[in-house]
Amino acid sequence: MAEERLRPVTVWDPWVRIVHWLTVVLLALSFGSIQYGNMRVHYLSGYAVLALVLFRIAWGFVGSDTARFGRFLRSPVAAVRHLLEFPRRHPDREIGHNAAGGWMVLVLLGLLLAQPLTGLFADTGYGDYGPLAKTVSGATSDWLTGLHHRIFYYGILVAAGLHVAAVIAYAVVKRHDLVRPMVTGRKRLPEAVAGPRLGSPLLAAMLLVTAALVVWGVSRLG
Repeated sequence: MAEERLRPVTVWDPWVRIVHWLTVVLLALSFGSIQYGNMRVHYLSGYAVLALVLFRIAWGFVGSDTARFGRFLRSPVAAVRHLLEFPRRHPDREIGHNAAGGWMVLVLLGLLLAQPLTGLFADTGYGDYGPLAKTVSGATSDWLTGLHHRIFYYGILVAAGLHVAAVIAYAVVKRHDLVRPMVTGRKRLPEAVAGPRLGSPLLAAMLLVTAALVVWGVSRLG
């Protein structure tokens, strides 16, 4: 059987890639700043993460095909079936997230949304507190502060670890390079595979500015 001819296809728009890599940098910055007691940097990085996640959620409804939840979220049965077939090596024909990866994206977005939201109500007890900390009782603020810590250590770090492990496993077992497309936006796919429709850059910029303004407005409440 003749090998399929491959061609480069743009699968990830710049907005999805920016959110992906900038979130990684901001999470590292948030962790490092709290270790060194730099709460100003910690809050600023948290606000930035919240703005990016709000934008990514909106982009998941009106953005590029590969960014839309309706395009990559499949049934749990499809996700399980995909995982059961994982050991079988075959060419990569996925335009965007596979059936299992789509659910991982949803979990990560949920955790990344919960982390800064709980931080808005957090109070360190040493004079540093989120802009909404004084809108709830002290007991509630303390509970949300603890939840803020647990989400990072037992949620985000675990999910991120699984995500990295999955990327490595795909490279080793299936010979699928999932990192390069998230850097360049392009993947080599069979000529018969049609590329995704890309979202409007103007709309993306408007959504990102709107998300940033919303977060800025919330940050000023305290």
